[in-house]
Amino acid sequence: MQELTQQELLTRANDSSLAPFALFLYTPFCGTCKVTEQMLDVIMEMQPTMPLIKSNINFLPQISRDWQITSVPCIVIFEQEKEKQFLYRMQSVGDLYQHLKPLLPK
Repeated sequence: MQELTQQELLTRANDSSLAPFALFLYTPFCGTCKVTEQMLDVIMEMQPTMPLIKSNINFLPQISRDWQITSVPCIVIFEQEKEKQFLYRMQSVGDLYQHLKPLLPK
């Protein structure tokens, strides 16, 4: 998973011409974040073209405030002409994959 800075992320999130993608927000000392990242690694192993990026929420004060991120781990799904979708509960690899599957390139 590629890691983006706040500026890179804002540029990408505001560019409606880009393909849909998902953003994994985490903090390095969060145990639940580590489990979620392991689940995402499994998905990336199965689907290497999954458009998934990550960012450490500690370095995203503007995004955290503007998007009203309430906790981590959080996965934000960006799809063209749709509202951002926020996932805070990752139950299993299968459940998470079902949320991310529509983002795969056709």
